[in-house]
Amino acid sequence: MELQPVHNPLMHRFELTLEGKLALLEYNQRDENTLVFTHTFVPPELRGKNIAAILTRFALEHARREGKQVVPQCSYVGVYMERNGEYADLRAAN
Repeated sequence: MELQPVHNPLMHRFELTLEGKLALLEYNQRDENTLVFTHTFVPPELRGKNIAAILTRFALEHARREGKQVVPQCSYVGVYMERNGEYADLRAAN
């Protein structure tokens, strides 16, 4: 089963619902070209299922499609980007 996150632009977040629980990655738009990924949350019941990585990859791919740069304010996103060098080009200058 492939888990498919969704973008919720009204709430400024990426979401994934599994087993009736909502995991999310929140962001702010700093300017026209830059997204600031501020917070990742996975409910305790869903931890250990790679949910944060799935959300982060989805959010980074969304940023790439939209031609946006990313500020990984969330420590999880920062570590994910460091470990997955294919996203290094998305990192915005602070």
